[in-house]
Amino acid sequence: MIPDQAEPAPGPSRPPVTDGVSAELLPFYEQTIEWQPCEGADEGYYDCATVTAPLDWENPGAGEIDLAVIRRHADSGEPIASLLTNPGGPGASGVALIRDSASFAAGEPLREAYDVIGFDPRGVGESTAVRCLDAAEMDAYLYDVPGSPRGTAAWEAELTDRNTGFAEACEANSDGILPYITTIQAARDLDLLRGVLGDEQLHYLGYSYGTFLGATYAKLYPERVGRLVLDGAIDPAVSGQDVSTTQAVGFESALRAFMAQCLAGSDCPFRGTVDDAMADLGTLLASVDARPLEGSDGRQLGADTLMTGIIAALYSEDSWPYLTTGLSNALSGNPDLMLQLADFYNGREGGVYADNSTEAFRAYNCMDYPVADEAEDDAAAALLAAEAPTVAPYWVGPDACAVWPYPPTGVREPITAAGAAPIIVVGTTNDPATPYDWSVSLADQLESGVLVTRVGEGHTGYNKGDACVDAAVEGYLVDGTVPEDGLRCE
Repeated sequence: MIPDQAEPAPGPSRPPVTDGVSAELLPFYEQTIEWQPCEGADEGYYDCATVTAPLDWENPGAGEIDLAVIRRHADSGEPIASLLTNPGGPGASGVALIRDSASFAAGEPLREAYDVIGFDPRGVGESTAVRCLDAAEMDAYLYDVPGSPRGTAAWEAELTDRNTGFAEACEANSDGILPYITTIQAARDLDLLRGVLGDEQLHYLGYSYGTFLGATYAKLYPERVGRLVLDGAIDPAVSGQDVSTTQAVGFESALRAFMAQCLAGSDCPFRGTVDDAMADLGTLLASVDARPLEGSDGRQLGADTLMTGIIAALYSEDSWPYLTTGLSNALSGNPDLMLQLADFYNGREGGVYADNSTEAFRAYNCMDYPVADEAEDDAAAALLAAEAPTVAPYWVGPDACAVWPYPPTGVREPITAAGAAPIIVVGTTNDPATPYDWSVSLADQLESGVLVTRVGEGHTGYNKGDACVDAAVEGYLVDGTVPEDGLRCE
């Protein structure tokens, strides 16, 4: 929302910063941003532009891509710098975040002090994007119920065929960009944006996957790190299989917390203890796995889609009432609300897909994470069965990245970013998507890491109503005040 005050006069754009840039990259860093009014945003507060980046930073003459950028002018009219933001994913649109929800991305003190910048990373949204399936094909890929019983060889073959078709469509429709949709390449883009925006150092607020992007930037350019805040951290040292397994355990924990709250209310469809409720939910999942429920639009709610809807609601405690109603309706034979929650997770609106987040998510992860071997898969399945018994049956399956057109190029290793300015890592104790242990680990890895803990539920910690966390983040980004390492906000 625009504050009830006169619109700030946009300050002049700063000249590009090209210190330390090699001759072959100077044409990119020296480009002048041509800002234009943003479609669908308030003129005067927001402007938009396109920045040109190398397709391959290791071979800058091999082609170019476009990066879509949006700028929300500082309320003060005198920004201290640009604050670049990333909402996560990978695959979420930073342009859409700032255009539609700037107050959600950045609290009032940040909007007052900074030009807040959103951008769509390579492969995402309005930037040169990964393209795969049309809406009808995506519906089939995401929602169709497999014809073979879960866990059988025929079921695995059916899902592998689906994944292969998806990967082949991405290769056919993405104009050769898939090998270059990696976090390393995106972090190089981030430095380009810093330079063309005229900032000597990067000031950055990254959420979820955005923490991995920010930490990768710090690894590549520690001397250019300004004030970085990484909220809801991903541990860069863990494997893709470990990420998946840990997330499943995190969602099981969040689901138990939801059940405890649900059982304390009068409208909960479950009874007894949390264990009783989890067992009853397991029965519901098995029931729709065997006999899917047909929604009012003709789509079927199978167990996988039901689990997607559950996960979507667990990201924020504010969504738990919808989950209570959705599960109650499903138990009564009406799947529509659970389908709507799954649609929200998948970016589906009115029968079409509002973004390409699913495609970009797959593209980044398949290039960033080495594919697990059979022994790792077996160990993960055993751990899931023991620690996430409700989620586990609907979490495992053929690895979609095993049939991706290109082998992964990412490595999984600790990031120290030696020599960087203090980097604030925010972790929430029962975060289901980026479990708290990852924030602890990243803060320990970073030579200058400072851990801030939010005790609570939901994904990420800043701007979620916790004054202690907000003060720590805003005090650092606005004033440069480094919070106490280990600060615990309860």
